[in-house]
Amino acid sequence: MLNKAKEFFLFLKEIYQKRQLIWSLAKNDFRSKFAGSFFGIFWSFVIPIITILVFWFVFTVFKSSPVDNIPFIAWFVPAYIPWMFFTDCLTGSVNVLYEYSYLVKKIKFRTSMLPLVKVLSCLFLNLFFIGFIFIIMAVFQIPITPYVLQIPYYMAAEILLCVGVSWILSSVAVFFKDLSAMVNIIVQLGFWLTPIFWTVEGMPSWLGVIAKANPVYYITQGMRDTFLYQRGFWENPEQTLYFWIFTGVLFVIGAMVFRKLRPHFADVL
Repeated sequence: MLNKAKEFFLFLKEIYQKRQLIWSLAKNDFRSKFAGSFFGIFWSFVIPIITILVFWFVFTVFKSSPVDNIPFIAWFVPAYIPWMFFTDCLTGSVNVLYEYSYLVKKIKFRTSMLPLVKVLSCLFLNLFFIGFIFIIMAVFQIPITPYVLQIPYYMAAEILLCVGVSWILSSVAVFFKDLSAMVNIIVQLGFWLTPIFWTVEGMPSWLGVIAKANPVYYITQGMRDTFLYQRGFWENPEQTLYFWIFTGVLFVIGAMVFRKLRPHFADVL
């Protein structure tokens, strides 16, 4: 156990030492998503914006009722943006080892950094859309309060969650190629099951418990609390404790699964 803890801290130290390499790989990964297309990186931004505008149009035409006296689209976007980041990380990390197989086969390269590269690549787009939330708040004249200082906290929490999940998905996908299709289905189901379109209070009590068990709920609701309800994460200690225990356990399991399967990656790829 002591040796594993020592190895993990050495891994963190190596991440810090190779931060420039990781940053460079993440930037190249972001640029390569639409390499060869006429508009290139532009599509990374315009597709999610069009999706949000479609929701905006639909909610306006059908005159969706405000939630807690907040226009529906303004209530929807702060939760949708972190969900979009989470799903981008999941779908992107599944095949990351195939995508970077030339690095996996290099003995001196620590492959456990590759899922982190994919998460950072997705983070670039997420940072832009965090700014987009501020625009939505300005459009609907919703005041910005000091609670927005919580944004880095929720972003860090989601990054740790995504890294743990990415380690599991990327390592298992090497041996189970159907995992990519399964993740896409789970993402679609997760969008409708996570309280993004509706409130937990409007669900049956048993379904609300299940919804709150989803760690992404902590992030989506936290972003709503930050922009709309002026609530701090410390005001919900039970949910906060549950999230960090769940994320910590998942992070450790992800590291262990990746470490266990890593010696076989090069042979399979």
